[in-house]
Amino acid sequence: MTYQETLDWMFAQLPMYQKQGKTAFKKDLTNTIVLAKHLGNPERKFKSIHVGGTNGKGSTCAFLESIFLNLRSEER
Repeated sequence: MTYQETLDWMFAQLPMYQKQGKTAFKKDLTNTIVLAKHLGNPERKFKSIHVGGTNGKGSTCAFLESIFLNLRSEER
């Protein structure tokens, strides 16, 4: 599948983009919040850390892992 074929397939899955184009994109989390509420807010049932962004996710996660493993060994 070529890059253009991939784009065509992706946009075919999202009819709102076919009709509205770039205006269909929303920069807020309204739809995500509505979905989470509909599902019973499962994100509130466990502790987590979201690591996002363009660069540094691997390093950040390795750093956090080191901290948590150290904390766990101190508790024993």
